[in-house]
Amino acid sequence: MSFKKTILITGGAGFIGSHVVRLFVNKYPDCQIVNLDKLTYAGNLENLTDIEKASNYIFEKGDIADTAYIQGLFKKYNFDGVIHLAAESHVDRSIVAPMEFVITNVIGTVNLLNAAKDAWKESKYEGKRFYHVSTDEVYGSLHDGSFFLEDTSYDPQSPYSASKASSDHFVRAYHNTYKLPVVLTNCSNNYGPNQFPEKLLPLFINNIQTNKALPVYGKGENIRDWLFVIDHARAIDTVYHEGKVGETYNIGGHNEWTNIDLIRLLCKQMDQKLGRAAGTSEKLITYVTDRAGHDFRYAIDATKIKNELGWVPSVTFEQGLSLTIDWYLANQVWMDKITSGAYESYYAQQYLNK
Repeated sequence: MSFKKTILITGGAGFIGSHVVRLFVNKYPDCQIVNLDKLTYAGNLENLTDIEKASNYIFEKGDIADTAYIQGLFKKYNFDGVIHLAAESHVDRSIVAPMEFVITNVIGTVNLLNAAKDAWKESKYEGKRFYHVSTDEVYGSLHDGSFFLEDTSYDPQSPYSASKASSDHFVRAYHNTYKLPVVLTNCSNNYGPNQFPEKLLPLFINNIQTNKALPVYGKGENIRDWLFVIDHARAIDTVYHEGKVGETYNIGGHNEWTNIDLIRLLCKQMDQKLGRAAGTSEKLITYVTDRAGHDFRYAIDATKIKNELGWVPSVTFEQGLSLTIDWYLANQVWMDKITSGAYESYYAQQYLNK
């Protein structure tokens, strides 16, 4: 079967990536979708069992930091586009092991940029696109009522956000220097089905089910904007196909919550869904020493993507949270496999919210 285009999606077995892969495989049957993932602790092919036999889907296990491998992959498939999601993405892990974040997030991104540049230069980039998915954490921390805009100055505060900021700069540099056709997005906190349980919501859902403590950093006053992962996948689809080359788009959920208010809402919904007395789960909340360099507030202004591309979130946080809880409660086997195997106890005992 011949395909109109072949698109590489990196990190496609991960949380956000698996939703993007599923969307593209189902929505674009005339395109071949190649999912590249290293299958580290957060990559799980069980996230994609529903589409793994699709005729337009291929999985490749590999490391974006392996230069020769990436160059060979581009020669093998002659990609028309790249959607780059593969990344080490956890702040607390970056504090423990920053070099892993440099290798994957910086060197891995540059490897992909070089491979795309070399593979596409003869065509003068006609019909090609390199889409880099990044985070709002590159902007630093907000302490007033303002919002992150696409032209907000970068001020990364953790090894993770510094590595993503560096990769963003390289993507823009390759556009400016080599005219590589790129688009970038910076998104707020994602939540939803299939998220690895070191993150706040799946970790706390699991802890509430098993009556374990819900450790909250500091006073729980840090603020985050929450984006339902399926809405994020829709936004990625929109930007990949309609975004203007060289542009950056911020993607936010318009759902700002302090950590403690979010956790109390989670406890309330969990008590209702588990048939427990009101207030039962909230008794599990425990306050612990704050994370080193913990950014106070992230908040995205997503006006540009709304006005220029027509994307808006489809659910409120309350709706998305209910859908998320329902998914985890219905997929306990998935959770049990992860928490009993690849989920390191060091991280399982901490509050790891991003």
